[in-house]
Amino acid sequence: MKYRTIGTDPHNRREVSVLALGAMLFGSRTDEETSFALLDRYVEAGGNFIDTSDNYAFWVDGGQGGQSEELLGRWRRSRGIGGEIFIATKLGARPLAPGTSYIDNPEGLSAKVIRESAERSRERLGVDKLDLLYAHIDDPTVPQRETVEGFAELVAEGTVGLLGVSNQAAWRVERARAIAAAAGLPGYEVLQYAHSYLRPRSDVPDDLFPDGSLGHAGPDLLTYLRAEPALTLVAYSPLLKGSYTHPDRLPADYDHPGTPARLTVLHEIARETGATSNQVVLAWQLGGDLPIIPLAGASTLAQLEENLAAVDLELTAEQRARLDAAH
Repeated sequence: MKYRTIGTDPHNRREVSVLALGAMLFGSRTDEETSFALLDRYVEAGGNFIDTSDNYAFWVDGGQGGQSEELLGRWRRSRGIGGEIFIATKLGARPLAPGTSYIDNPEGLSAKVIRESAERSRERLGVDKLDLLYAHIDDPTVPQRETVEGFAELVAEGTVGLLGVSNQAAWRVERARAIAAAAGLPGYEVLQYAHSYLRPRSDVPDDLFPDGSLGHAGPDLLTYLRAEPALTLVAYSPLLKGSYTHPDRLPADYDHPGTPARLTVLHEIARETGATSNQVVLAWQLGGDLPIIPLAGASTLAQLEENLAAVDLELTAEQRARLDAAH
């Protein structure tokens, strides 16, 4: 395994594995025995960065979520896991009532919700401190200063380490970070957005964000990342839910002329390297000029092994240039 440093505060920055493990469906669609086996193998391979959320997976049983955090708590206790494993979670998108969703009934990002939701996450995970806590979605109904101060209070109290943000417009992220900086408060240092080799159309809303594709790391966000070298991008859905091996799963917003061109080059380089298309995608993210940590889920050990092997795949400069130039 390879590692990179995230965070700037010497008290909270951490060395984390360059490949994060997504635990979204652990405890729901992925049963406990399989989930434990995947977690054990990931840690055995040197992985130490696990991602979850307080609303995973509310859509599976029509509830409010929490299954993933609860399973991770049981796994930690059964294995004697302590602070050596870095666990990130999120708040803000948990439905307030069963049968609703983050679109029509989210918990939001008020100071009250931030404190109470963070406490519940710590209880489910069985930890005294959340290593990384994200604002899962935006909440335009709450003043950004209130959200910024709510997160900062938890850091000051020592119950949260690093702060992150997901699925918000780049200008909103910058405004929140500017508010924090002006007040001398900790701000967002980790950005979590969908990012893969294939690129979506920006004018077609996707399933997760019907009001626009704010969940994707588009050109504006990537430009922002280049301008702020202290930030890290955690790229969720790097393998597009299996679309590279199952083209029928490709979301509608990826249906445009640029997709076949990029797939052609991707498959060429997979043949050249003897790797799978999935591994080339992950290696392309890992070896680029931006600080990107792919966040890949797995439901079988074979999938996990495939992902882990991508960490050691080195693309040549010429191969990377061909991948980048395809459009």
